[in-house]
Amino acid sequence: MTDAASTTSTSSTARPLAVLTGPPGAGKSSVGAALARRRGVDLLDTDALVEQRAGISVPEIFVEQGEEAFRALERTAVADALAGHDGVVSLGGGAILDPHTQELLAGHRVVFLDVSLRYAAKRSGFDQGRPLLALNPRGQWLQLMEQRRPIYERLAWLRVDTDEKDVEQIVDEIADRLAADGSGRGERTGE
Repeated sequence: MTDAASTTSTSSTARPLAVLTGPPGAGKSSVGAALARRRGVDLLDTDALVEQRAGISVPEIFVEQGEEAFRALERTAVADALAGHDGVVSLGGGAILDPHTQELLAGHRVVFLDVSLRYAAKRSGFDQGRPLLALNPRGQWLQLMEQRRPIYERLAWLRVDTDEKDVEQIVDEIADRLAADGSGRGERTGE
């Protein structure tokens, strides 16, 4: 099992076990890795897939090509992940803004990792190459959430409040819902 973006399955019937979404600092990367490990599947991070395909980092894409170019690359990466990956998919926080992506997410197990500003700031520090949070990170984060929250909530199959929870507690909540939903895939134990 790897965390590489190149692990997409080639099966046309592949369907993600879960698709994680949420704002910066919600824990998509760490929760995604832990959930994938627990379920014995691969994690596909769509930002990593964009970087792999573009040959440069997400912040560099924003600087050199602009947000519109990044969103086009992201749209393709998300569509490919949803159509061909049977593990855990972690979306970039803004991926849900695209109407086509919203349509593609319908019927998937979309997990909205919700977080308050206080915990998002604590977890991410808002200083790790997040282009949309470069100036006034707290104010920008609040503005992003005002725009995105209704979409996150509408698309969510499950909403998990991540404040005051560690990664394993969050994974437990997702795994319990997957089991109740009959995902058809057993959990690996002893890891």
